[in-house]
Amino acid sequence: MKNKSIQVIGLQKSYKQLQVLKGVDFEVEEGSVFALLGSNGAGKTTVVKILTTLLKQDSGTATVNGFDVVSQPDNVRQAISLTGQFAAVDEVLTGRENLIMIAKLRHLKNPRQVADDLLKRMGLTDAADRRASTYSGGMRRRLDIALSLVGKPQLIFLDEPTTGLDPEARIETWKIVKELADGGTTVFLTTQYLEEAEQLADQIAILHEGRIIASGTLADLKKLFPSAKVEYVEKQPTLEEIFLSIVGKKEVM
Repeated sequence: MKNKSIQVIGLQKSYKQLQVLKGVDFEVEEGSVFALLGSNGAGKTTVVKILTTLLKQDSGTATVNGFDVVSQPDNVRQAISLTGQFAAVDEVLTGRENLIMIAKLRHLKNPRQVADDLLKRMGLTDAADRRASTYSGGMRRRLDIALSLVGKPQLIFLDEPTTGLDPEARIETWKIVKELADGGTTVFLTTQYLEEAEQLADQIAILHEGRIIASGTLADLKKLFPSAKVEYVEKQPTLEEIFLSIVGKKEVM
């Protein structure tokens, strides 16, 4: 039985009069890719902010790597890394300098070696001494994820990591996520791209109007949706069809 990397029970959060989270429950297994799927404004980033100690919930509990996000935030921060929707790279610095800076901030031994290893892993060695401002969108995202990997965190949060990327850069990012999971890192991914969740996730949870309305493996979710018979051949529903069926919408997000 795998350990639980994240446990969330009854999470609620309001902004003034607007209740964004209305009692969210889910668990994430260690070493898995977990996708939180939902439309824009569904509350995905709010969940990430609570789990990464950037925001306090109004009620409910959340533990990350066994530590409570409210009472043990320092322990949580030491175990995690967060990559947001917008690349957090310093554009004046080179790729290598960005990584060395983060390695020093994390008090790691031999920051230059750490930087070189991650540049190689992300396929950025040739661009290591160019300013990050000259990088393409895909290269910048790879550097951003490399910065997240400094110090080998046990759990990585990727908040809509492929928003605004071209298809080639998106596929590159998917490859990196798969490699992370294969290496035993737990990946918590938020996305509004159904195909992304279908490609990457071991577990998928659908957040809609402040609640998790369905969760499980892709196979589990497919069972919720009756498969259509097309000329006597069973047609498997896509995640898009499942999502729209579950949230009761006709149009895609």
